[in-house]
Amino acid sequence: MREYLLTLCITAAVTYLLTGPVRKFAIVAGAMPEIRARDVHREPTPRLGGIAMFFGLCAGLLVADHLTNLSEVFEKSNEPRALLSGAALIWLIGVLDDKFEIDALIKLGGQMIAAGVMVVQGLTILWIPLPGVGTVALTQWQGTLLTVALVVITINAVNFVDGLDGLAAGMVCIAAAAFFMYAYRIWYSYGIEAAAPASLFAAILMGMCLGFLPHNMHPARIFMGDSGSMLIGLVLAAGAISVTGQVDPDVMKLFSGSERNAVHQMVPVYIPLLMPLTIIAIPAADLILAIVRRTWRGQSPFAADRGHLHHRLLEIGHSHSRAVLIMYFFSALIAFGALAYSVNAASMWIVLGVVFLSAIGLVLLLLPRFTPRAPRWAERFVPPRYRRHRSAVPAGETAVAEDEAAEEERVPVAAGVSGVNGATAVEPRSRTR
Repeated sequence: MREYLLTLCITAAVTYLLTGPVRKFAIVAGAMPEIRARDVHREPTPRLGGIAMFFGLCAGLLVADHLTNLSEVFEKSNEPRALLSGAALIWLIGVLDDKFEIDALIKLGGQMIAAGVMVVQGLTILWIPLPGVGTVALTQWQGTLLTVALVVITINAVNFVDGLDGLAAGMVCIAAAAFFMYAYRIWYSYGIEAAAPASLFAAILMGMCLGFLPHNMHPARIFMGDSGSMLIGLVLAAGAISVTGQVDPDVMKLFSGSERNAVHQMVPVYIPLLMPLTIIAIPAADLILAIVRRTWRGQSPFAADRGHLHHRLLEIGHSHSRAVLIMYFFSALIAFGALAYSVNAASMWIVLGVVFLSAIGLVLLLLPRFTPRAPRWAERFVPPRYRRHRSAVPAGETAVAEDEAAEEERVPVAAGVSGVNGATAVEPRSRTR
């Protein structure tokens, strides 16, 4: 565990330290688009944050290769090299798109090629456990098609949700934490070495997101762009593919009896990782709803609009920060609820806890204008909007200022301009000047 924590910290530190210089480079390079009609930020903001995240990934893999226990992952498996190859390709495509805005079909093809590069080097789904059937071995073509599909869907699901400051990085970090806990449990508790690469990928992914978040929280100083969103989507999918498609469930020997019965009873354990969209259910739901909404209107599935879940939260009155926190809450509820259910599916307390927390989340959704106030002793530690007493500004002027600020925040941006925040991975953008 200490080596995983060291890898995570090194990855986070490198990503954090490089994001500042990358921001300056993005401004000089002109990767600072204007505001689009569907964007929620008010000022042009540089992107290319994926450059810092990619070098954080490289630093994490390099450090892990020189640690005593984690170095065995590189000796016994080719998956880290496969991940680095696919990540380098998808990152390069994202950088080119952030700067030159390449065609949507080229990006989609690049995603498929990156997934194919990982498959060629051994990072692929070999078998899947099915309830009532057992472990089903896949042919080479079946495994390749399923792996490519999972990578492409996960990349675009993550990119669809990248519409608010800190939203995509935070939600992927939550998903990576759930991945790490599950994969580490398989590797450490049951001694299955095949789960070690997935644990490493999840730890590095958490470091990438945690290192970038301080620069990306509202108001964001830099966006990750397609170079970052496609990168973290690919790493997340790679971890899920590794732990799901290459760890034989019967090796764990959790249950007595036939392999068919074992897999049948282990369905709650493997469902969250068989499809990574179960962990990132919020962006996956957003992706599906966007496709249905746009095709119903006769538009392209990749046409941009302001109908995403985070846009809806803003429209009903939630602030930018509160909308992000609500999305965090539901992502954590789904991810860690599935994780807890996989550990002990027979416990009714887990189900009751998920139901109770879901009710709390529903209340939060229905109270968009509720502003909590901190107690007097904690006022110096919280933002001004949460303080009960404000001596600097009269109460009447403060209320007027708050109303004017809220009204200004809800004013839509004029249509016909272009930007980056919230762009999909396969969505074309209008070129900037």
